[in-house]
Formats: sequence, C-alpha cells, structure tokens
Amino acid sequence: MGGVQPDGQFRPLESGDPQTVASYRLVARLGSGGMGTVYLSYTPGGHPIALKTIRPELSEDPEFRRRFRQEVQAAQRVQGLYTAPVIDYDTEGERPWLATAYVPGPSLAAAVAEHGPLPVPTLLLLVAGVAEALSVIHGAGIVHRDLKPSNVLLATDGPRVIDFGIARAADATALTGTGVSIGTPAFMSPEQAAGKEITPASDVFALGQVAAYAARGAGAYGDGPSHAVLYRIVHEEPDLTGLPDQLRFVARCLAKDPADRPSPSEVIALCQEASPGGLRQSGEWLPEAIGTQITRRVSASAALAAQPAAPPLTPPPTAPVTQPVTPPPTAPVTQPVTAAIPAPPPTAPVTRLDQPAPHAMPTVAAPHTPAAPVYSRPTVPPAPFPAAAHAPWPGAQPQPQAPRRSRAGVITAVIAAALLVGVGGAVYLSKAGGDTKDDAKGNSAKNSGSGSDSPSGSGSGSGSAADASGPSTRPDPKPVAFKGINIPIDYYVRFADSPPKPLYDETGARYVDDADLFYETNGFGDEKILGSSGEKLVLLNNAQQGSLATCRAETRYAEEAKLSQLSRGSELCVHTKSGHIALVTFEGTAPKSDPSDYMTVDITVWRNAEEPAQEQ
Repeated sequence: MGGVQPDGQFRPLESGDPQTVASYRLVARLGSGGMGTVYLSYTPGGHPIALKTIRPELSEDPEFRRRFRQEVQAAQRVQGLYTAPVIDYDTEGERPWLATAYVPGPSLAAAVAEHGPLPVPTLLLLVAGVAEALSVIHGAGIVHRDLKPSNVLLATDGPRVIDFGIARAADATALTGTGVSIGTPAFMSPEQAAGKEITPASDVFALGQVAAYAARGAGAYGDGPSHAVLYRIVHEEPDLTGLPDQLRFVARCLAKDPADRPSPSEVIALCQEASPGGLRQSGEWLPEAIGTQITRRVSASAALAAQPAAPPLTPPPTAPVTQPVTPPPTAPVTQPVTAAIPAPPPTAPVTRLDQPAPHAMPTVAAPHTPAAPVYSRPTVPPAPFPAAAHAPWPGAQPQPQAPRRSRAGVITAVIAAALLVGVGGAVYLSKAGGDTKDDAKGNSAKNSGSGSDSPSGSGSGSGSAADASGPSTRPDPKPVAFKGINIPIDYYVRFADSPPKPLYDETGARYVDDADLFYETNGFGDEKILGSSGEKLVLLNNAQQGSLATCRAETRYAEEAKLSQLSRGSELCVHTKSGHIALVTFEGTAPKSDPSDYMTVDITVWRNAEEPAQEQ
C-alpha cells in the first residue's frame, strides 16, 4: 500500500496522527485517501490488521454515519477467500473506524507501476480471484462501486479486494455537499458516469478495466482530465491494444449495455478455459520481484509488532506544569496574599467556558465539532428576559435580537410623539405589543399578496412609516440560483446559505424555525412531502411562469406539498419567516437502486424580498 516503501519499511506516524484507536495501538501509516487514513495495528494476539479512520467532515454527517453503519454490518457477511474480512469497527464514536485483515502485499496499482504489466498466468489467476471476490460481495447484497487497481492487493495466495461498500456509504457525502467525489472516473461504468442505476454489472465493467490495466500497464480509455476519460467511457470503444489473446473476453466486460456483460461466475469460467492446465493457486503465482517485496513486508511488520510502545510524539495536554505559576504580568496584585485569602493550588486546572476541556490523549478532531451533539438542540423554555446573549445550544453563535421595550416605555414614546405632531395626530395603541393600527393594516395588505412591489399594495393613503419603508419603496433583490441541490429525507435547507446545504435535526425538520425547505414524511408516515417552517408554499400551475412577481402575487398558501403532486419541472413559490422568497423547481428523486432517499431541486432565491414575519 501507499505507506510501505520499496525496502519493506513502513511510513511512521505523523504529528497529527492518533497513537491509539479504541484498544488498538497504531504503529505505522499504510496510506490515506478521500475517505480517511489507514494505519497498521495488531490484535491483542499479535495478528496485524489495517485500521481505517474516517475523515472528520464525513464523521459529522449523520446520513453518512447511518449508511456507513449499514454497509459495515453488510460487509461483515462477506467472508470470501479473496476479500479482506472485517475484524472490528466503531460507527458511533466521535471518529468512526473500520478494521480489516492486513494484507502485506502491494496494491495492483503499485505493482504494475513498479514492475510493469503482469504475465498471462498471473493475469488469469488475478481476474478469476477478483471475480470470485465480486461473487461473494454481490451475494451479500453489496455493489462495490469503486473497484480499481489500488483496491486490489496482491497476497502470496491470491488477490484481495478491499473497501467494498464504503464508497456506497460515501454517496451521502455528495448529498450533503462536502465535495468528495464518489468512485474513480477512469474505472467507472458508463451508467455510473451518467448517474444512472448502478447494479453488480457495474463492478464487472470495472473488473474489465482492472484486467486491461494489469495486462497493458494503462487503462482501456486512456489518461487525461476526468471529464475527457468519462466521455470516452460513455461514447467510445475501449483501447485493448496489446491485450493477450487469452484475455480477449475482457471486451465483453467493457460492453456499454450492462445486460451484455458476463456475470462474475462466467468470468471465472472464461479464465478456466483460457488456462491450459486449469486454474491452480500454488502460492507462487506472482513474479519473483513482487514475492520478494511481500517477504520484506512480512518481516517489517513482525519487527514493528515486537517493538515496545513509542512515547507520545508531543506532551499530552494534561502534562504537569514545569514552570512556577505566577500571576499574569498585566494583572497587578493589589493586596498581599494572606492566610485569610487562600490562593488556589498551583496544580488545579483552569476551566474556561470559551475553551474545550483538555484531552488526555491526542486525537484528530473535527475543526468545528461542538462539545455537544450537533444534530439536536434542546428545547429552551421561554425566558422572562432577553435571551440574545445566550446561544441556543453549546457551540452555537448567539443570535442577535431586537431589544424589547416595556409597555411603559412604548406609551411614553407615543405620547411624546403626539405632543410634537400636535393635537390633530391620532394615536392608536394595541393591547400588548405597541403596534399601531396602521402597522396591522400594512401587514394585512402584505400578507394578502396584493402586489407588494407596487405602490398601491401598501394600503390606504394614511399608511404608516413602516409601510413607506417596505418592499414597494426599494428595488427588487437580485436572484441567486443554485442547481441540483440534493435534500435527503428528514433534512432541510436554509435559503440564506450559499449554497444551501442539507441539515439535520433529530427533533424533525418541520419543527426547526429556519427550515426554509424540508423533505420528510407526513405525520402518519404514509406520504412524502415538501414543506417550509414559514407555512407559506404555493404550487404553481403549468400556465404560470415562475418569477418574483408571480410569487408575490400568489396567495394560495399551503403548509406543504405532497410528493405525489409533483413531476419533473414542477415549480413552487416558498415564502420564509425571514423574508426570503424562493422559486423551487422539482427535478426528481433518487433512483430505486440508490440506498438513500432524497429529492433534487433547483432553487432561485430573492433574499429579503419582503418584510420578515411578525413573531406571534
């Protein structure tokens, strides 16, 4: 793997690497990639294992965690001779991880890059072994989705396929916008590249690509930018120049139509037919140079296992203070310390509310992981005083709120204003909130949807100052458009975010105040719906052109829209509590083959297009 050097030595741990994960002591780096970092460790009995820790940004995504848990449980059922079985895992901790059996051989990618194409007998055993691994993986209900040379390891008794199922869990990453691409472009099937349904036949296409790479030293669709390779995969025929005659059946694996590809069991039979004496795994199937590398790695692994645990790379945060504790130079002592005012012991830890508690062990922490779970917020009872200085949950930023004035202050201000205007001024006081009747009239006219962008929409000629400063007296905001936003079931987005990123709250999206658009099931669980916390949503008919003017004019408000009412291209106007107006275009839902349930929408937002809703 990437962490093993040609002389068989392993890459040491780096300064940011953890030294232990659960009860496993990490001794070396084996490699890293888009999903996380892989380390060499050992079971209590001394057997080497490969332990993969998941990237922090994936760990923070609840949808990834849910699917990762499912895939790990499914992967435990995979117990083939040509797969690396799952040994242990933790999908619930702060940093999820997965441990599999360690394979001391190099990856197929590294072996070909260093030693060139493999000989025909090795190729036939390689292709048959990977096909057998796929049969077992598919039998467990898993599609690999990311079969490539770096995910095929070479052991003394045959190949090993690794990382099956993890790419499927990583599909959640694409949904929530962390930017990690799923799959490797050069080894994707045409249907995967086109975003269509993915089946076990997609893995057979990748197997054909892997075989071509091992036999030729290059992929069947060339190199270059990802979009160029994907175009050739979808539209052009593979380049199989130099492919041995015994592997001509690989062209069938690379058929554009999944139905035309052989099954993994057929591939094994074709390898048997192409081998003069039949397939026999003797333990000496690899070229001598690769076998020598494996021997060196086995020796290096055994040497690491015999070494005592290394001291920490950096002193832990709880290390004792070696310098005398003195008062800060900027804090002068105003009186001598006496027995009447005992000083705190110098070894007592200082606890500050604005800093996290120290860890006893260095860890690789997410850059913005709060102290409390980020997926739920406790219900805060209404306080009798302004709560602007208090965050709604640990780690959240305080939300500024307009200061409230007492009734006496409001009455005093109104009386003073009346004295200034003269006796002819008419003053109307509400019972509790200090709103004027003109304000109420303006709000009523605005909520009626009677053209807030025209002067006549503000009510009578005696409109209040609040009416004069409304949308009718300022230019329309510029639209901001976002294409292809995927919102998983039970998630919501906020129109103020750029781009809107799916968010999750375990109390339910419909109960989140700023859930501008959510996707979930109704209260009975028998109907999927789109909704908004503002409860002002309008499904436009086919004759209407979606625009800001249309959304302002429409008043057929509903709290939600049923998924069964929508078809591709359906448009909805959404008015939020914060005053944003959005045109949402429905683009469809996840294909049946996808393990997740999500909808895809295009969103055009006019931010602050109307006055925010008044709090009740």
